[in-house]
Amino acid sequence: MEPDHQQLVQLLPLMPLLAELGRTEHMTETAEVLGVPQSTVSRAVSRASAIIGMDLLVRDGRGIRLTPAAKTLLPYIEAALEDFQAGLDRVRQESEVVRGRIGVSFQHTFGEATLPLLISAYRSDHPQTLFELRQGPRDDCLRELAAGETDFALTAPLAPEGKGIRSLPLYREPLRVVLHYRHPLAERSSIHLSELRHEPYVTLPVGVGLRSLGEALLREAGFRPRIAFEVQESTSARGLVSAGLGFSILPPAGPGYGTGQFLPKAELGLVEVAIESDMAFRQIGIAWRERSFEPEAVRLFRQLVATRGEALLSELVRARSGTH
Repeated sequence: MEPDHQQLVQLLPLMPLLAELGRTEHMTETAEVLGVPQSTVSRAVSRASAIIGMDLLVRDGRGIRLTPAAKTLLPYIEAALEDFQAGLDRVRQESEVVRGRIGVSFQHTFGEATLPLLISAYRSDHPQTLFELRQGPRDDCLRELAAGETDFALTAPLAPEGKGIRSLPLYREPLRVVLHYRHPLAERSSIHLSELRHEPYVTLPVGVGLRSLGEALLREAGFRPRIAFEVQESTSARGLVSAGLGFSILPPAGPGYGTGQFLPKAELGLVEVAIESDMAFRQIGIAWRERSFEPEAVRLFRQLVATRGEALLSELVRARSGTH
């Protein structure tokens, strides 16, 4: 080992003590701040002086005084310690992101593609971040967010702001009336819902966003539906419609989710038809809580959604809305 490097290695453990002594210029106060005996401070200064080859302190009456050599050296010691502390802070911050934990509540339909696309984009930069996912009705998602059980809620309609809740719209998609493929109105390009006044209705549970949106559209059409089935999620609703057991109001399924796939021998199949109403859409958005301290992983995910969410979801939006 080179002599200069060996000297540096010997001095490194003493640098915090020398920096504090330079600040206080008092042996007893330095010992108290560092929580060590005064004799430890004294021996450390003597050892540092011996390693450097010149005195760092001189007696000044009943106290001590820094030598010119110490005054020259101290700014470099302080700068080195500050740089090292900055490095430690950076490492800890990056480590927190790597080991971060993000909780998301989401409605069932957003587990098919919307949320996976956002998580995939985030984890391409932070692959070890853990996501805790809770799936449920819109009301449950918002309750979990407000109670601090999750960091985000992905819902439709968009969560209203207020009481410490902030929200961001991501995209909107049309709502369609879903019919059995042999229904008399199945080949129409659009339907006014009043034409289905006497048809059995397949709906979702109370508290689910699609339930309230569908009911609002039917009220606008001037009637209350005859509910034939209440199911937990949209896949089951599509299955019942496909079997000819009623109609439903749902967002577009998108490619690969059953629309246009018929089994004539089994009389199974469904179609989606546009609804003649300016209200026939749902706004998808993400909500989060305002808080004094936001974990780094949560902040980074929120920023990704805010800055890149629209682009990340653009192909999905086109596929589900039938646009190009």
